Amino acid sequence: MAATEGEEYDPGRDELADSLNDLFISICSMVKGELQGTNNSLALLEKLNLRVAEEYESFGDLASGLKVFVEQLKTKSGSFDMYVQQIDAIEQQVTEFEAVISMLDKYVSLLESKVQSVYQQHHPPS
Repeated sequence: MAATEGEEYDPGRDELADSLNDLFISICSMVKGELQGTNNSLALLEKLNLRVAEEYESFGDLASGLKVFVEQLKTKSGSFDMYVQQIDAIEQQVTEFEAVISMLDKYVSLLESKVQSVYQQHHPPS
């Protein structure tokens, strides 16, 4: 490098400038390589995502169909709730009727024994 006005020629300065220039070029090359590697990784990841999306595309349709089916089942089961409540009410009534029948059976048995007792008193065995 030639000395400018008022400066003296310094050979060490050229070496420093060359070393800094080489360092800068090396760093730029390294960063460029890293960026290319990152771009390659991103491209690979994008390809993998597309492949997975293609592979499982039909599962998305299946999942949507299942969701609709479950919603329909929920709607239908809601209409069954009314029938379940009616069945529960009928079961309660049957339980109450069984209790009444049981009481009536006891009264009938009691009446039968009283009738037999009265009959035996009025018609003693001969």
